[in-house]
Amino acid sequence: MTDLATPRPAADGARPGEVRFAAPAPAYDDAGLVFIGRIRSPWAERSACPKNIGAARERGQTATVEIDAAFRPALQGLATGAYVHLLTWLDQATRDLALQVPRHAAGPRGTFSLRSPVRPNPIGMHLVRIEAIDIEAGILTIDAIDVLDGTPLLDLKPYLASVDAPPAP
Repeated sequence: MTDLATPRPAADGARPGEVRFAAPAPAYDDAGLVFIGRIRSPWAERSACPKNIGAARERGQTATVEIDAAFRPALQGLATGAYVHLLTWLDQATRDLALQVPRHAAGPRGTFSLRSPVRPNPIGMHLVRIEAIDIEAGILTIDAIDVLDGTPLLDLKPYLASVDAPPAP
């Protein structure tokens, strides 16, 4: 156990071996999100950033995920070669469009029918492959990413084919 985490009291329903984050829980009046790290990508400007993860993979450039020290114990169990969903806060996106006119469409489309970063809550979702992992340093090297350098990370979750892949027709 590191000094970044403390044992959970049994009274809160924790199972043996579970560990609470050391960072104090902020007082929230809404969704209560905290950034757990940052994405380090080659993309400094929106015009250079790939439009999606497929286009990012075609460019063949890896990126890194930097996890803040308080959250590094939560990386236990991740492995090189595994796929994970990264949830990012697209902090440079505007949040005011209900209808958008994408370059690939003939006319306006609803924001919720698009993967555009412009949305009421600009949360990005990216399925990436872990190329390398250094848990102590909190660094994950990933196969590709389609966000700007410094984009805040909200969460990461393992990809599980048994539950994440749509059912066969």
